Amino acid sequence: MSPSVVVLDYGSGNLRSAERALVRAGASVTVTPDLSLAASADGLVVPGVGAYAACMAGIEKLGAAEVVHERVADSRPVLGICVGMQVLFEFGVEHGVRTHGLGVFPGGVTRLTAERIPHMGWNTVSAGAGSSLFRGVEDERFYFVHSYAAAATGIDGVLTTSEHDEPFLAAIERGAVAATQFHPEKSGDAGAAVLANWVRGLS
Repeated sequence: MSPSVVVLDYGSGNLRSAERALVRAGASVTVTPDLSLAASADGLVVPGVGAYAACMAGIEKLGAAEVVHERVADSRPVLGICVGMQVLFEFGVEHGVRTHGLGVFPGGVTRLTAERIPHMGWNTVSAGAGSSLFRGVEDERFYFVHSYAAAATGIDGVLTTSEHDEPFLAAIERGAVAATQFHPEKSGDAGAAVLANWVRGLS
């Protein structure tokens, strides 16, 4: 029986492409704003595109923060993707405005210091030692679209990094929570392998 995954629909994210990629990875997927389903599923995916503040506003309007925190407290899997990763941190700063996040991870998300912004396209990553997400993944090139990121320092967990003029956090795994700054659903075979590893971990 396929593990059940909810892709949280709070008004942001590439919901259908994430849904298709997770189905291919072996999950039984529901895209929904229903918080009871989000709480009970084997895995919860928090997607996100666009502005940090807008994503947090959508999460708060839905009342989804409590579900995320309850799953984390109960060691029940959560996967954040792109801005869905960023909102797991304590705060994000965009255009000089600081927005509080979910606070699952310490620290914040700030603008990349790079000549070209946004960081858009394919880039390599350096998988953290003992990573479950990247187990057996040979092609470590993934698709990124972002102008902001978390620093790859000062955080406990398995940290996977990338560089765009400076190092930044490309993925993090800690307990039942995992997150990627890149879009696995847009990252070809390598992204599919990362999602398959996550789905296998739900069983």
